[in-house]
Amino acid sequence: MSLPVHLVESLAGAAPGSVVEVTGDEAHHAVAVRRLREGEQVVLTDGRGTSVTGSVTSTGKRVFSVTVASVAQDPRPEPAITVVQALPKGDRGELAVEVLTEVGVDHIVPWAASRSVAVWKGERAAKSHAKWQATAREAAKQSRRSWLPTVTPLASTADLAAVVAEADLALVLHEDATLPLGALEVPEAGRIVLVVGPEGGISPDELAALTDAGAHAVRLGAEVLRTSTAGVVAVAAVLARTSRWA
Repeated sequence: MSLPVHLVESLAGAAPGSVVEVTGDEAHHAVAVRRLREGEQVVLTDGRGTSVTGSVTSTGKRVFSVTVASVAQDPRPEPAITVVQALPKGDRGELAVEVLTEVGVDHIVPWAASRSVAVWKGERAAKSHAKWQATAREAAKQSRRSWLPTVTPLASTADLAAVVAEADLALVLHEDATLPLGALEVPEAGRIVLVVGPEGGISPDELAALTDAGAHAVRLGAEVLRTSTAGVVAVAAVLARTSRWA
């Protein structure tokens, strides 16, 4: 069974034999909820590719210390995967973020599509964005990731066109597309962007804006998937054709 992972702000200067202190909510959850004890083996990561493995040497209220046994530096995964997720209703947004993080997505972009039922405005926008970030953080720990995915602020269709234009491969999932996702060559490096529409589908104007920017409209299969699950299926289909899943 793989070791539990805890996120820390920085691992600068960490080396075998050194001591890293974990504080705040991360430590409180580990000590008070998980009942972390001295002598247990854990992994600490800064979410930017650096991780250390070591033994817990002390615990306290909202704090624990780890003596480092080894340090690892993982390069950024290639190709980088960005998923543009149209805002779904209810708690399906958090579900989408959770499974996208677990499958290995590097960047998640919430999208205010014209047919999205959910709306992020004012204080609700800040709270919803924070919830997506927290969901990604916890899912990254659960899936033992050393690189924490980023969750950007809410994007408009115009914002997406710029993201698509800079991608090495951009795909828009659309139920009426005739081009199968498997027909396209997947690059081994660079940036891949996948756009997932809302429950009501991507509007003709939005589809035109994205394809004009360079995206390919593709279909996954005969079935129509929910917006909260379509992205992870598409990402899995893409990653299975790269060395990331070799």
